[in-house]
Amino acid sequence: MYYDVIMTGFGGQGIQTISLIVALASMEKNLEVTYLPSYGVEKRGGRTNVYVIVSDEEIGSPITNNPSALLALDLIGLEFYQNMLNTGSRLIVNTSLIPEDKIKVKDGVSVMKVRINEEAVAMGNPKLANMITLGCFIDGLPFLDFNDLKAVIDKVIPARLKDTIPDNLKAIERGIEIAKGLK
Repeated sequence: MYYDVIMTGFGGQGIQTISLIVALASMEKNLEVTYLPSYGVEKRGGRTNVYVIVSDEEIGSPITNNPSALLALDLIGLEFYQNMLNTGSRLIVNTSLIPEDKIKVKDGVSVMKVRINEEAVAMGNPKLANMITLGCFIDGLPFLDFNDLKAVIDKVIPARLKDTIPDNLKAIERGIEIAKGLK
């Protein structure tokens, strides 16, 4: 098994948090993991991208040129990475911030269009958008499920934000529901 994903957006959207949850949950299942975060020096608003590769064998490089999945939470990230997707890849697009006419992928790429920001607002907290995205992403993954994420989330969320974990878990569940409804 080999699965690689690029998660992209701007600082403050929670990309680093959800990618770390995926990496840690995969490691807890004794899978091989590479985690390569990249972000600007800005506290909020700068570019943020993460490459996560999960495998049951040793991983040769932390870089991918044709990811199994792309999570694009903003237009810049979508435009930069979408051409890397090939037949069989998955694309999850935040259509709250990305116009649908900007999605230009090859045939055979599975595209999930979700108004993620609106979903988070409907749950009462716009900061839950990343967790909704994470739920959409893990639906159908062969190596992670909700319980795997639940087991590690408290190791990733900072101590000062531990009270947000129940809402984060509900948002992940909401993302799973959305993904199932779009199939």
